[in-house]
Amino acid sequence: MIFSVFSSCMKWDYREVQEDFEAKGKGLYIICEGNFQYGNATLSYYDPQTKEVQNEIFYKVNGMRLGDVAQSMTIYDNKGWIVVNNSHVIFAIDPESCKEMGRIENLTSPRYIHFINDEKAYVTQLWDNRIFIVNPKTYSVTGYIEIPGMESFSGSTEQMVQLGEFVFCNCWSYQNKLIKIDTNADKVVGELEIGIQPNSLVIDKQHRIWTITEGGYEGSPYGYETPVLYCIDPETFSVLKTFDFKLGNSPSEIQINGNGDTLFWINDDIWSMPITADKLPTVPFLEFQNTKYYGLTVDPWNDDVYVADAIDYTQQGMIYRFSKFGELIDRFYVGVTPGAFCWKDK
Repeated sequence: MIFSVFSSCMKWDYREVQEDFEAKGKGLYIICEGNFQYGNATLSYYDPQTKEVQNEIFYKVNGMRLGDVAQSMTIYDNKGWIVVNNSHVIFAIDPESCKEMGRIENLTSPRYIHFINDEKAYVTQLWDNRIFIVNPKTYSVTGYIEIPGMESFSGSTEQMVQLGEFVFCNCWSYQNKLIKIDTNADKVVGELEIGIQPNSLVIDKQHRIWTITEGGYEGSPYGYETPVLYCIDPETFSVLKTFDFKLGNSPSEIQINGNGDTLFWINDDIWSMPITADKLPTVPFLEFQNTKYYGLTVDPWNDDVYVADAIDYTQQGMIYRFSKFGELIDRFYVGVTPGAFCWKDK
């Protein structure tokens, strides 16, 4: 009876036959969004040593689909936490076997999860003016952080990074600010207005924050402007440097290498830039191949660059693996719309 009530509520389709999966050592999870309202999100796993890829492992191991629009994944406390946006759920899995260990439900439209400690994590949301506070031990929502000046129907919080006791978060969809959260008080204590729609966030080796804005689009009710790359001082919570793109550019997916000294992002081409640069590069790291580069990550141990190609958002996407010198090492198919990555370090 418990199973029937639960499955009808969540609308998960189960199958009786499950398969075994084992991920030993370092590896890379690829999170494939699927298509909105199709419930075809999937999870893939790639072993950089053997170059072996395994697709749809969540479904094969657990006997149920991952859900509708898988957004991100984080590994913490020997669990992999998969955020599934339009299914309003975060799954906890064993990162070696991919077996489900628990789930956090009753979320609005979760985007990312960031762990403060073993009993507290923050979950950002789309279409909500709150960041949810959850207890990873009990898989429960324990509270909220309300974002000042943000409406619930258009609210958006996105990626999070932490320095000391403060978490910094970019506010993305129809927003134009970063916020600073005191993790002791679970309260927003600072706001920094920047360009339209900051879409990603990293910290460099000098403990500075970098974010990149989209600039909106022509005809947008929220505005349309030149996208900008920002370098931010977290101590003063002020802008240190700005790098302007061209109007009409759409930079996204800012990433940083393992040493924290080189930035990467997508703007049709794949671009790279040392954090000491005083202007944007003029030659791309990888040239645009008349396709759709949709996700990006850098191997934290050897600086290999992985690029997710969504192709046409309907067929299987492809992952390209390049060396730090831009040489193609491998390529392989994954699920529909690969958009995020998660490194497994052991």
